[in-house]
Amino acid sequence: MHPPPLLEVTDLRKRYGGSAVVDGVTFAIAPGECLGVIGPNGAGKTTTIRMCLGLTAPDGGTVRLHAGGATLQMPEDALAIKAQLGVVTQFDTLDPDFTCAENLAVFGRYFGLGARAMGERIPRLLEFAALTHKAGAKPGELSGGMRRRLSLARALVNEPRLLLLDEPTTGLDPQARHLLWERLQLLLQQGTSILLTTHFMDEAERLCSRLLVLDHGRKIAEGRPRELIAEHLEREVVEAYGNGALALAGDAQLRPLAQRVEVSGETVFFYTGDARPLLQALAAHAHLRTLHRPANLEDLFLKLTGRQIREEG
Repeated sequence: MHPPPLLEVTDLRKRYGGSAVVDGVTFAIAPGECLGVIGPNGAGKTTTIRMCLGLTAPDGGTVRLHAGGATLQMPEDALAIKAQLGVVTQFDTLDPDFTCAENLAVFGRYFGLGARAMGERIPRLLEFAALTHKAGAKPGELSGGMRRRLSLARALVNEPRLLLLDEPTTGLDPQARHLLWERLQLLLQQGTSILLTTHFMDEAERLCSRLLVLDHGRKIAEGRPRELIAEHLEREVVEAYGNGALALAGDAQLRPLAQRVEVSGETVFFYTGDARPLLQALAAHAHLRTLHRPANLEDLFLKLTGRQIREEG
């Protein structure tokens, strides 16, 4: 008999006006698992997170947390559930008037942690966030990556069972992103569960053991990253771009060599199980530039949700 999941969300629904923002979403997160939620702007990712946190009241469905042999449910047990959660939002909410250490200390008071407990935790949290040398600095003196790591450290003040991260690396440079990923991997190894929303497909594939794909408020796919890729996509991709590339999308000799052909901007994407015949045919077009690679999560995302730009809001 399998133990219950840590977080269990069933048939979650939310409407604004006449539009269903979240429409019957169901998922669960096991202890020590990272579940990634991906989808275009307006897919319902942030609203789902807010309902899990009790910040937005659902119109239907349930959010349950199974912990310590007890089952807690939103909104009846909101305070008890929040005591088990850590949250990093899209935008920093650090207090600009407090130092790094003071930001952690003040946040600890919200969970009833006294001076002795925080005196032990603050040095460990600053070390985890690689900010020991910045303990006395204020957020305005930190880089973007440092502020995100401080936000993560603050979310860990109460030693949560589940960490909810809403696009945690947006706006960070590659070095800062990789350092934050390394810290998140450490948390997973220590048994912390993570619910992560992201627009970065490399982040989703690197961190997440399972993915939930949302679009227009509905779950359209769920599974392990590589299994989803194998289920929905051809094995190989050839990208062709350069002078005259767009004309190849309708080429009667090339199209039979691919199972699927798509155009985005100045690039033609050929999806195929075996790229060798296609690459040989493209070699005759000396003016083209080509990239041959395995199918990835970005291809999956675009196939399931489309290539059209989704505006914010």
